[in-house]
Amino acid sequence: MRPDHAEAMNQHALAHRRPDTLPADSMNRRSERTSVRLHGIATGVLLLSLAACSSLPVGAPAGRGVPVPTAWAVSSASASSTPLARWWLRFDDPLMAALVDEALDANRSVKRALAALRQARALGDVQTAGLAPTLGLSASAQRNYSGASRSSSNGLRAGLDAGWEPDFFGGQRAGVSAADADTAASLASLGDVQVSVAAELALNYLQLRGLQARLVIAQASLANQQETLQLTDWRAQAGLVGSLELEQARAAVAQTRAQLPALQASALQTEHAIAVLTGQAPAALHGRLAAVERAPQANEDLVLAFPAETLRQRPDVRAAEARVGAAWARVQQADAARYPSFQLSGSLGLSSLALGSLTSGSSVAAGLLGSVSASLFDGGAARARVRAQEAGFYQVQSAYEATVLAALQEVEDALVALRHDRERLQYLRTAAESAQSAALLARQRYSSGLVDFQVVLETQRSELSTQDNVASLLATLNTDHVRLYKALGGGWVPEQDHARLSAAAPKP
Repeated sequence: MRPDHAEAMNQHALAHRRPDTLPADSMNRRSERTSVRLHGIATGVLLLSLAACSSLPVGAPAGRGVPVPTAWAVSSASASSTPLARWWLRFDDPLMAALVDEALDANRSVKRALAALRQARALGDVQTAGLAPTLGLSASAQRNYSGASRSSSNGLRAGLDAGWEPDFFGGQRAGVSAADADTAASLASLGDVQVSVAAELALNYLQLRGLQARLVIAQASLANQQETLQLTDWRAQAGLVGSLELEQARAAVAQTRAQLPALQASALQTEHAIAVLTGQAPAALHGRLAAVERAPQANEDLVLAFPAETLRQRPDVRAAEARVGAAWARVQQADAARYPSFQLSGSLGLSSLALGSLTSGSSVAAGLLGSVSASLFDGGAARARVRAQEAGFYQVQSAYEATVLAALQEVEDALVALRHDRERLQYLRTAAESAQSAALLARQRYSSGLVDFQVVLETQRSELSTQDNVASLLATLNTDHVRLYKALGGGWVPEQDHARLSAAAPKP
């Protein structure tokens, strides 16, 4: 929430009242000012119709706003306003960084948002052009026949036509303001798409590396269980163990082997999601992603921002704020439409019966026209349109406040998940180390006949489970960082680069 916006909202707290509920003396004063302004232009009937009109306040009605905390409730680290536009570089994974950049350039959602931005800018240019006079060029040639003798005559004309509609009551300027706010909202929406695409690709990439790490752990555990199965088979042949232990060893091997196809399928599906995010066919990136590499680890030195700074840099909050401005401008535009409209037009031309005399002074014709039009009775439609726009404004304002609250919640939730997952990882790592040592000791003692097979079976299951949990939690911890950076508004191109991107985008 921008401080200047909050200040403006507080300054107009009385604007919640509708214009038709203002005190009678205020309405009389406004009617008198309106009459003075229209004196000498409109007729007495128009003045009587205007006497019942009252304009809306200049500033937007104030909302109670959303209280913004001065610091995050969960984070114990000091906040920083370090830019977060390219947070994915903090994972120190060149392939991940390259894929994110490719997605931001080629993703279809980003291209659609760029097209929407170009459209909003073009519509804004249309609104701005409406404030200026229009100038047109016309030319015509005519040949007429009459009577039985088929006598004929020629008519030639060339001229310039000009027109202008003075914006006395600010309706056109309000339309320009609404278009500018729509452009700002489209610009922020483009940033919001970039934030989502970058975060989604990073989440899929980290999930893929986590699945590959779990696959390596499962394969290593399968190898250990196969060794144990072979040892149990030898002991069964020697009569040292029974068929029960042998079947249990076979069941453990089969259960572990059954996990491999599921992990492989999930890994391939995640590869497909990454490829589609970068604008390519699902299997296009298999060669680049199939190689199992070290799973990237996020930098533990978090980059945070103060709550107010986060709300200013989050594109969805900016877009919602711009929509509030656009909605209020349309309220003003609807209110201005209740007043008379004025039109000035003029023409300067040449008219002649022959081409040779077209440029003579006698062929010059000029005209100037001024007109005013106003509605005397519309059954309350104009006021109803104003009330409809006011209701739309309050809807957008409520949506803005909801967006602010959701943004604050996302950051707090991400910080909570990050802190507790870090604490949980410490305990899981300790458990995994102990389970690995226990499994090794159990295999050694089983081969020496010091323990029965049940001990080996339980320790191997515990080893696989704890190592798999550690790998899964490491991937979750990485995704916690991604969700935090997304909640902080990181991942969108700074505003000065949007114009370059939209200009460089292919035209339809």
